[in-house]
Amino acid sequence: MTLKIGVIGTGAIGKEHIRRITHKLKGAQVVAVNDVNTEQAQAVVRDEALQAEVYASGVEVIQAAEVEAVIVTSWGPTHEEFVLASIAAGKPVFCEKPLAVTAEGCRQIVEAEIEAGRKLVQVGFMRRFDHSYRQLKRVLEADTIGAPLILNCVHRNPQSPSSDFSGDMALTDSCVHEFDVLRWLLDDDYVSVQVIQPRKTRLCDDELQDPHVILLRTRQGIHISIESFVNCQYGYDIQCQVVGETGTANLPEPPSVPVRHAAKLSSGILDSWKDRFIDAFDVEFQEWIDATLRGEMTGPSAWDGYVVAVTGDACVKAKYSGRIEPIELPECPDFYTN
Repeated sequence: MTLKIGVIGTGAIGKEHIRRITHKLKGAQVVAVNDVNTEQAQAVVRDEALQAEVYASGVEVIQAAEVEAVIVTSWGPTHEEFVLASIAAGKPVFCEKPLAVTAEGCRQIVEAEIEAGRKLVQVGFMRRFDHSYRQLKRVLEADTIGAPLILNCVHRNPQSPSSDFSGDMALTDSCVHEFDVLRWLLDDDYVSVQVIQPRKTRLCDDELQDPHVILLRTRQGIHISIESFVNCQYGYDIQCQVVGETGTANLPEPPSVPVRHAAKLSSGILDSWKDRFIDAFDVEFQEWIDATLRGEMTGPSAWDGYVVAVTGDACVKAKYSGRIEPIELPECPDFYTN
């Protein structure tokens, strides 16, 4: 059985997903595409040798009779429209983050999905599918180090001009992956946040604050510190240490070859998020394809997308207020806990 997919958005990430589905994964075929740049969409169909129709709009892709499931990789502000249209059409939809650009938009999607009575939405938080994070979660689930008390996390990027991280995007676009994966690791929700602005690096644009330190507290009282440093210069570096009652557990580093040379011992550091999480993307999409063919939705849900949006908004508020701000969430609907 083959899942027939329509892809809305053939930019960099859309093109990569089309390529992995077509050439690396099993059980799916891209049969329809759309992009605001029609020539780009046509080029992707040609370059990847797809047997796919190029449609004039994303809604036409969703409504196409041959399309059984949808992938949304278009510009962020269009995500809400296309996800809602997919729900209305009764078609499973994988949406790259953000689910919507506002928490209210995410809430609208949650309510539409509940009204439809069927889980159809998965959000592209790929870290849950990363082998290292899954190893760390197994350690926590086994109670190897006792109850988690403190998490110390790092999210560093070698260089990011203000055009990539304008305004508060380090909080609302970059750290969203931490906001999701840490909830998943701990099986816990956040209740408050404080954002500290340390001395700013001189190696970023004047209008960009970098780095940030985000301090989260969970319902169980776990304290989380996240350092976001998007101009660290030396590489792409993701770290997570869990301090438990009887020990600590660290996120495994990506494997590299230790080199002894010229009186030095060294090992390489990745410099791109694509290289760090390329395997996670493959696992993410293969699991989504397999689950969709079974009529299930097992990955990050629309509710998870909503929670991350609310958390990001609270971080921005805390950054400018200088205070500890509450993260106010309603109880998770039974629809998403069953």
